[in-house]
Amino acid sequence: MTHLFQPFLPLAQFRSLPVTRSGTSPRRPVYSCLLTRTFVLLGLLLTSTPVHALEKYGRPLPSMEEQHEEAREAEETLFGGYLLTGAFVSNPTFAARPDNTGLVGLRHMAHLETDLYKQYLTFYTDQNFFSDRTKGWIALTEWDMTYAFTGLIDRWGWRLQYERDAPLDRRGIIQAYADVLATGRFQAAQDLAWWRSHMPNQNLNAYAGFGWFFHNSNYYARPDNTGHALFRYVAHFDADLYKNMVVFFGDFNMFTDRELTNKLKPTELDWIVGLAFRFKDDYEVSVYREQDRSLDKPGSLIQEYWAVQLRFAFDVPKRLLSQRQKPWAMAKVSGQPVEET
Repeated sequence: MTHLFQPFLPLAQFRSLPVTRSGTSPRRPVYSCLLTRTFVLLGLLLTSTPVHALEKYGRPLPSMEEQHEEAREAEETLFGGYLLTGAFVSNPTFAARPDNTGLVGLRHMAHLETDLYKQYLTFYTDQNFFSDRTKGWIALTEWDMTYAFTGLIDRWGWRLQYERDAPLDRRGIIQAYADVLATGRFQAAQDLAWWRSHMPNQNLNAYAGFGWFFHNSNYYARPDNTGHALFRYVAHFDADLYKNMVVFFGDFNMFTDRELTNKLKPTELDWIVGLAFRFKDDYEVSVYREQDRSLDKPGSLIQEYWAVQLRFAFDVPKRLLSQRQKPWAMAKVSGQPVEET
């Protein structure tokens, strides 16, 4: 089963989809110190400063931050992400497991990411959980996990991702893949002078791209679990209707089937449109509709639903860590004690 609505553009691009630490592990004392400071900074951030949203390539979550490239380049993320929970208020056919059994009732997700090198290299992970409304709504029935590297160079984005979708309450089909994706983006407020002068409180952001599933283990090319995906075509827009507090967004994904002679011909179209309302800088309530349908098999399974979702975002910028380190560095040089504030 393909769950389109899984937040995946680097923090650099949409600050949405899309989408934190890699490399060798530091020595234990250093790691312990860093972990302690991270939690301290997270507490300071959540109580004293606004937090912002994140998004990743091909994912439909619109940004919760104003689109200012210069500010983004100067504000690298040490630890950021969002938590969300949603209810599928109307769901006639959207399945609750990769084998297309059950019907989704609730969805819970955690997205975490960190900037490894400015906007050029970001690591993120998405952890998605779904419940089955036919089994009482609460018990989780599917776990979709995603791990990816992503980045932005000028108006061009890239992503390298691994995803694994598995049932939680029984044995069954496990869908897994690894893919690469390249995108190009457009921002009306930056690209069009007449837009800035005539619509200063609105903005339009969009991107489109092409992806290749270079590894595919049962990741299907249609909603009825037939074929195997080879390529994907993606497009996304989010229209800021008023000061980034009301946003209309949409996302479109098409897949091709590696088992067909024409491997570029789309066999599935997944689309989603929604309206998001932001408040208190870091909260968002959205209403959206998704439909996944086959393009070459009329009359086959169509998966669709309506959902309501609450999202909370957080962000610990790297500058906070450097600010807290400066008094200790000065004390080390001067030999004077530093009082905690």
